[in-house]
Amino acid sequence: MHDFMDAIVFGFKEILRARTMKFAMVSGIIVSLIWISLGVVFWDDIIAFSSSILSLLPFSMLRSNGAWMLSTFLWLQLVLVTFALIFSFFGNIIVEKISREKYAFVSLFIGLSSAVFWSVVWFYKSDYIYAQFLKLLTWLPFETIEKGVAFLIGFYLIYTAIIVSMIFVASLTSTPFLAQVREECFPYDRMYDDNEIKTITKAFRDAGIFLVASVISFPLLFVPVLNFLILVALWVWLMKDTIASDASAFVFGDVDQKRLKEYSLGLWGLSFVGSLFNFIPVFNVFGPYFTELAMFHYLKDKRTGY
Repeated sequence: MHDFMDAIVFGFKEILRARTMKFAMVSGIIVSLIWISLGVVFWDDIIAFSSSILSLLPFSMLRSNGAWMLSTFLWLQLVLVTFALIFSFFGNIIVEKISREKYAFVSLFIGLSSAVFWSVVWFYKSDYIYAQFLKLLTWLPFETIEKGVAFLIGFYLIYTAIIVSMIFVASLTSTPFLAQVREECFPYDRMYDDNEIKTITKAFRDAGIFLVASVISFPLLFVPVLNFLILVALWVWLMKDTIASDASAFVFGDVDQKRLKEYSLGLWGLSFVGSLFNFIPVFNVFGPYFTELAMFHYLKDKRTGY
């Protein structure tokens, strides 16, 4: 447990360094622009695809799922608005009082605190919020609800594509990224950087498995609660399987499946913490890099018997 907590602390500390934040933001902006552009170009096709599936669902199921999606969308908007309002009123004070590195920490802290606050509100009031949206959707015709839910599904598909791509990019750049971290934090520790081709191949394989699993489980996207659990499970699995292999190759010199299985509980836990970043747009670009840093530190400690 001590190693696990140390890895989380190390991940948060390193993710707040200027070089890491710059790298994550630049790659995040590029990936997001690519998928948003593709989404704009093929938006009508995405909506048509979603609508064709929704037309097969009974009205009661469509209404129930629509209410759940609208509730989730409202939560997301409130998190972002809260974050923006805090910086609108207190941004100048924050800039004047703290250093650049602490500014990054405060920004991340405010974003995560906003998410936690509204999550607590939803935990206690989710039934009431869901019931109000359900009542609203009862008054609307089937076609209107279908188009609204299709729009939310389109947003979900693009956002998921961004998340998966960020994990893939983090995996592709893991060797030079972790080498720089090792040089600055652990200059006397022996690490390995000659397994890049193997880890890239595995990243492609994991992305393919994720795509197939997403297609197979797509019908379950319309089942409230279950859709949320499946989504998080796929995120956590992809993060764990891909990034743990990168960290293992860098620390042990190979993708040591026996050791990874031995430390699987800690690696699953770190992947889950990293996947929580995905619930907040903008902050989601930091998730894969936090997980990579935390797993690197966790496996390094296990290797040295810390």
